[in-house]
Amino acid sequence: MSDDKHRILGIDWGTSNRRAYLVDAEGALVDSRADDQGMLAAGPNFGQSLAVLLADLKLDPGVPVLASGMIGSAQGWRETPYLDAAIALEDLPQHLVPVPVPGDAPGRSCLIVPGYRFDDADGRVDVMRGEEMQLLGAVAMDRRSGWFVLPGTHSKWVRLEEGVIRHVSTFMTGELFATLGKQGTLAPLMKGPDDDAAFMAGVDEARRRAVLTHALFGVRARAVTGGMPATQVRSFVSGLLIGAELVAALDLTGPGRGKVTAIASAKLQGIYVTAAARLGIDLQPLDPDAVYRAALGVFLDRMDPP
Repeated sequence: MSDDKHRILGIDWGTSNRRAYLVDAEGALVDSRADDQGMLAAGPNFGQSLAVLLADLKLDPGVPVLASGMIGSAQGWRETPYLDAAIALEDLPQHLVPVPVPGDAPGRSCLIVPGYRFDDADGRVDVMRGEEMQLLGAVAMDRRSGWFVLPGTHSKWVRLEEGVIRHVSTFMTGELFATLGKQGTLAPLMKGPDDDAAFMAGVDEARRRAVLTHALFGVRARAVTGGMPATQVRSFVSGLLIGAELVAALDLTGPGRGKVTAIASAKLQGIYVTAAARLGIDLQPLDPDAVYRAALGVFLDRMDPP
């Protein structure tokens, strides 16, 4: 069997960006690509966009192609139903949705990874798409149980028990920060540089458990009355929003939570680790590329012929 038969191409296909990782049976990176062909740019011609990527990679016809993230949403290439949280992460390879790739090798399909749905005891619903790959990778790296945080536009807090999702809570921290910086009364003030002291002051404000909407207006009030330099507003708001998320997470995880695994880019990890330490939360970082490659190894093991 050729080396190509022991490889898999994984595509993290988000709303704005797309990252492709070609890995071998040991999880080593063979080749990669990153572009702006996310869901919004590639749609509705997802198949053609993927065919161009595969041609650029000169991908052997025998290499399976796996896509995760928003590409499986209602606005993506093919909507894949959410899996129930009771389905173990390691069983994900049994629930892939194939979509033919036009113009590529005959018979090739793109296998779309479904997300997860979690319903709590009070009937509240939460969902994820894309994060399941990182969580599967963490399980493959022997992080099978415990609390995880996956910061981003929609920050996820997830509890695993032996590779099964037992809780999901999503916080719109990144989206809210971006929105406040673009429109509304705070937007003209959120132009300053990074300010570590202002960021930590925002975290401290969140620790006081003030109502978030009231605390946000208080930022504007201080700025327009001279109580806070306008150059500090952006960092203070960042600290306030991340701090509010972390304070809520303290209520989720409870006493004796132990260490929390953080899976995020280096920049976001640094921000969250610093803020969490202020609140007494021990975040242990995992590299997102490493966990994604580890997840691909799980799929490759299940797809290989005996």
